[in-house]
Amino acid sequence: MNIAIRKKPSLGIGLFTIPDVANILNLNKILVRRWLKEYWENQFGNKPASFASWGKGREKSVHFYTLIEFYVFFQLRKHGVSAQNIAKSHEIIGQELKISFPFANSFILTDGKKIFYTTDGEVIINADRSKQINFKSIIEHFCHKIDFDKDHQALRYWPLGKEKNIVVDPQHQLGQPTIKNTNILAETIYGMYTSGEKISFISSLYDIPESDVKASIEFFKKAA
Repeated sequence: MNIAIRKKPSLGIGLFTIPDVANILNLNKILVRRWLKEYWENQFGNKPASFASWGKGREKSVHFYTLIEFYVFFQLRKHGVSAQNIAKSHEIIGQELKISFPFANSFILTDGKKIFYTTDGEVIINADRSKQINFKSIIEHFCHKIDFDKDHQALRYWPLGKEKNIVVDPQHQLGQPTIKNTNILAETIYGMYTSGEKISFISSLYDIPESDVKASIEFFKKAA
């Protein structure tokens, strides 16, 4: 699926500042800002459909697919894939699968050395210039925190994992973290807690389980 993002914010694609990206993905803000400039603007950004940002300096914001691509980029780096190979593979996978946001797609896999993508669930292809076909019986799919739609495009992100009800969904609150199946901002819950309200009271006030209140607290304590 080839999705084009307009160069201005709109409903349904989210709106995330650099601090938002850093908090949601639990990354250093300086690192996020550097990656944004070096890769998304200087490399990925040379193709209009593959990047969108708004504002300048500290006011710069990105959309949901860029947030997810940041997550995948970070996971690949954690698996030992070089930044140069990630950038090269981003371009090749996008061309081969004819998609604008290859790192926001459920086909992406890794073995810790090279980036692979799958076209039918079985055939794994090296995302380098050789396009060598490899067959792997088991390759870890690190996108376990992401929901995908029927076109394999990222739909939602679960910063604490899917066992906790904190979700980043561009269809709700411009993508700011909310409680699952509600429009309640996790930040609102956390704000009440830091103001001295008890977990039981917050749970009763918003008619949500105490576990959701605790998850909101956990999320913002991790981001602090």
